[in-house]
Amino acid sequence: MMNDPRIEELLDFVRFPTVSAQKIHRTDMLACADWLVAKFRRMGLDARAASTPGFPVVVAKSLRDPNKKTVLIYGHYDVQPADPLDLWSSPPFNPIIRNGRIIGRGASDNKGQILAHIFGVEEAIKEGELPVNVVFLIEGEEEIGSAHLGTFLEAHRDELVCDAIAISDTGMAAEGYPTLSYALRGIATLEVQVKGPAMDLHSGIYGGAVANPVTAAARLVASLHDADGRVAIEGFYDTVQPMANWEREAAADSPVSDDAIAAQAGVTVLWGEAGYSAVERVGARPTAEINGFGGGYQGEGSKTVLPAEAFFKVSFRLVPDQRPDTVLALARRHFEKHCPPGVTLTIINGHGGDPFFLDPTLPQGMAAQRALEEVFGKKPALTREGGSIPILTEFQRTLRHPALLLALASPDCRAHAPDENFPIENFLMGIRLNKALLRELAKS
Repeated sequence: MMNDPRIEELLDFVRFPTVSAQKIHRTDMLACADWLVAKFRRMGLDARAASTPGFPVVVAKSLRDPNKKTVLIYGHYDVQPADPLDLWSSPPFNPIIRNGRIIGRGASDNKGQILAHIFGVEEAIKEGELPVNVVFLIEGEEEIGSAHLGTFLEAHRDELVCDAIAISDTGMAAEGYPTLSYALRGIATLEVQVKGPAMDLHSGIYGGAVANPVTAAARLVASLHDADGRVAIEGFYDTVQPMANWEREAAADSPVSDDAIAAQAGVTVLWGEAGYSAVERVGARPTAEINGFGGGYQGEGSKTVLPAEAFFKVSFRLVPDQRPDTVLALARRHFEKHCPPGVTLTIINGHGGDPFFLDPTLPQGMAAQRALEEVFGKKPALTREGGSIPILTEFQRTLRHPALLLALASPDCRAHAPDENFPIENFLMGIRLNKALLRELAKS
């Protein structure tokens, strides 16, 4: 296995430090896009790196046969920053193989997963005629919100027309367990800045007479949830669609237990909205989470100040039929209503994306389930993912076909964290899955 050229190519792919969030890596981003184009051309596909106002979108196409269905395969070549570097057991962009896993930033999210699809198509070409037309769309801005991909889709709609969209950028329900994710939560983010006095004040001289922005920020954060773990923003749940009976049954049949989720998270006690299992909470229920909080003196020892300002950052995970703009407006009203006297608020909206939902009983969904069962030897788990891929709704809106989310990442892949990893077995299974999927979609 160690001499497998496919694994060597994956190691080469991971070596590109394609951190889209950091300008210092622009040259690396362009070089990686060129590497992909060269790979596709060696396979015999028509390929190019299409310019955008940000980083290039790599497009590769087989020769289109009008008598065949067309499958678009999406992925991304950009990765998250590797920080904190001191928590990696090996350099993040010098990938190594340990215990059957490739360790390196982007190994799982998303280079290993998309390269498995690329090799699947390459092997299918070598074995004979492709059962479908194939279009690859691999972007370089997924980790920074896919700001330019929606415009690209609109401008190239005719070129990208397809009958199904295949994506592997999600996690398996359990190690080695076939998984079709039929829903993803949407997202909405904001930052709240809390300002009080014109400068930091002596807490002895002014404490008790001047409002403390850090205390005010803490009160606002505490106001977000009630004692049962529900989000306490008025109107937050008004458009939330309840889980169907079959969805609750699928969640109950999930190979993932609450204990397993606790173990993965490194906690002994789970917490969340009453009346739902942890599996349901992380996929099918909306949330409000504090992502950052700060203000006042942060150094060693004491400094008795009454801080001039504080801040906190919030992300909301959304489910059908919530919309980011609506939730952000409700959150603004909530914070303004609960703002303690003596401080002022500045609320800055961040990025957002709609939730995604696919009926897994559609012909394309059934084809995906058959392919997963063929390769893994068991019926796939049907799951709702807690994370977000905002561009999915753009795909469905523009290309008018469902996206099939076929997970290849292990639950402990550590995506976005130090020592991100991708099992070689998952990589090889992903190659087989791609070939089975194309065959099944051709018949759907």
